[in-house]
Amino acid sequence: MSGGEWSAEARFAVYYAPSRESAWWRAGSAWLARDAESGERCEAPQPSDLARPLVELTEAPRRYGWHGTLVAPFRLADGVTQAHVLQATREWARTQSAFALPVEAATLGDFVALRPADAQGEAGIRAVAASALQTLGRLRAPASAVDRARRLAAPLSERQRALLIEWGYPYVFDEFRFHMTLSNSLADAEERATLVAWWRARTPALGPLLVDQAALFVEPAPGEPFVLWQRVPFQTGEVK
Repeated sequence: MSGGEWSAEARFAVYYAPSRESAWWRAGSAWLARDAESGERCEAPQPSDLARPLVELTEAPRRYGWHGTLVAPFRLADGVTQAHVLQATREWARTQSAFALPVEAATLGDFVALRPADAQGEAGIRAVAASALQTLGRLRAPASAVDRARRLAAPLSERQRALLIEWGYPYVFDEFRFHMTLSNSLADAEERATLVAWWRARTPALGPLLVDQAALFVEPAPGEPFVLWQRVPFQTGEVK
């Protein structure tokens, strides 16, 4: 989605998104019943042993689109334009090498998500996220006093509080945990187990995620669905 000039209220994010041509993009977009790049609605599957329609269980991640966070959503600093963001992100992406990331479905608290299946993959994607934040963090406007107070009121460790104050988000660097969210917060353990089992049955055929690009997503205005604005490929070369 090319977009025009986004308003000053817009938030930008650097996410991982599978390539548009991949089975992973099709599977994730269908699961969330929305293609964040084209804006089209998708027909969601319905696990046979799920009592409620799947679309009721994926409302929260649907708004954000099919992704894994690298740099959390931010507003632009004074003097920074969306052209600056695109140029800086493209330049950063050219310093990154593609690699394969094995993933598995799991519960994360009350959520269901895909996460790295081994420590090597976890370390690799954490390094990508850290590099992106260190390079692109200068584009971010400081959090408002209200937003900072809201976040600091959450149960955070001292390390997370320090990261929030310095970087605007508590789950970065050593606190970063890559995941691709598959559900709302679900109180029903059986629902969570059903979703995990559905994905575990299908992940082997999909194979590892190919981390060969990032994507700039935009929230045009507060509360609106995020849209995939621009894909930014990593440097060409052999997949590690």
